[in-house]
Order: sequence, then C-alpha cells, then structure tokens
Amino acid sequence: MSFRLAVCAEMVYGDLPLVERVERIHGQGFEAELWDTRGRDIAALTATGARFSSMSGYFGGSLIDPSSTDQVLASAEKLIPVALELGVERMVVHPSELGEGGRAVRPLQRSTGQMWLTGLRTLERLAVLGEKHGVTFALENLNTTVDHPGIPLARARDTMALVSAVNHPNVRMMLDLYHAQIGEGNLIELVRAALPWTGEVQVADVPGRFEPGTGEINYRAVATALDEAGYDGVIGLEAGASGGQDLQAGDAALAAFRAAFEPEPHMLAEC
Repeated sequence: MSFRLAVCAEMVYGDLPLVERVERIHGQGFEAELWDTRGRDIAALTATGARFSSMSGYFGGSLIDPSSTDQVLASAEKLIPVALELGVERMVVHPSELGEGGRAVRPLQRSTGQMWLTGLRTLERLAVLGEKHGVTFALENLNTTVDHPGIPLARARDTMALVSAVNHPNVRMMLDLYHAQIGEGNLIELVRAALPWTGEVQVADVPGRFEPGTGEINYRAVATALDEAGYDGVIGLEAGASGGQDLQAGDAALAAFRAAFEPEPHMLAEC
C-alpha cells in the first residue's frame, strides 16, 4: 500500500501548543492537517518542516445560499496566501456554513434543487479560483445525525454528485468515512464509486470519533479496497485519541492509525 498518511493536529496531543503538536506528528513521519489558520503563527508552522495536506478553505458564507456565496469566495481568496505559504494541497469547504461546535449557522432540514444549483455554481467559481492560484478546494461530506444537524446536501452521495458535476481538477471531495459511516454506511462501495472525484480520504472510528480499532469500522478492509482501486493519495486521521490528550495516548492513536493503513505483510491476508 502506498498511501500518504496525515494526522489532524487539532484533535490529538491537546496538552501541547499547536506548533509542538505539528512537530510531534511530523517527527513520526506523518503529514499534518489544520483547521482554521487565522490567528496562527504561520511562520512557526512552516518552520516545523511538516508537509500540510489540508486546511479550512473559507470562514464565512454558505455554498448553497445565493445571498452569501460571494462571502465564501472572498474568504477563500484571503486564505489562499496562507495555503501557499504552508504548501497546503487542499482547502476544505462544506455544503453550508458551520458555527460553534460544527452546528449549522442556519439549520435547514431539507435540500432543494435551488440549493443544489447554487452549490454547483459556487464550486465552479472556486474551481476557477483554485486553478488561478494552484490550489484545490475539497468539499467534505458530513453526517447530520450526530455532529452536524441542519446541513443540507451533506451526504457523501450528495457531495460526490456536486463535485462530479463541476468536473474540474481543482475541485475534489474530502471523503470523510467517519461521517459516511454514520450517515450512509457501505463504505467499501462508497470509496470505489467516489474514487475518481476524491482528493483525500479522512478516517475515524464509529462511535466515538477515535483512532481505527476503537469502533465498528474494519479499516483494514477499507484500506485493501482503496489499494485495489488504485488510490495512492492522502488518508488523514481526523480523530481524537481514545486514551486522552497526553503524549502517550496520542502516540498510541497514531500507531493504531499507521497499523490500519500500513499493515505488516501477514496482516494483509487477514483483510
């Protein structure tokens, strides 16, 4: 298997400042993922030598609300210089605006054709912006049962439909299998269907949103399916450590993540 493995620095090693978390992640051979980079010491993050696979790509507005799509584009354009300085490959966006704790700023309980068309047009504009600056915008699927109620067009099948309709190399999916398991399941068939449109895969186990091996998802089988389908991109651990926020718990979580996606040869036969 030839995946590139990344770890979300926002969710592990919480006892450390962010820069030290990135240093520890990088020191173990992983790439790093970030969320909101505003107010962060970008020079210090760059100096860690880490490779950054993704970061939040906007900080206001909604892809599916015609009254605020310009805000999405404006905020994305402001963040692009930071992405370029860090060498970030993917700037993550969501179907609708997220607020405190990942909740919908304006909860909506159903999707409409107008939302779909507005989302498509916004992604097309982001594609042009991404091509101009050499970055890729990644639309992340979300679950609306546990973490993100009130977000329309959030299922992986919806985000895949939008990204495939845009059909542009600078717009891809951030395929989050934790969210997909809660909302849809059937992960192996999903990764096969979504592969042509996937820019990155994110993982966490269910329930709990912890490292692989702590819940119900057979991530070894998922890894094998991704490998057989020809995926060789980034797999990001966007999960907390089940043992807590200290160094020992974080190291154990990263080791379990590595074992799921870089198994020993004898483990492959068990998948």
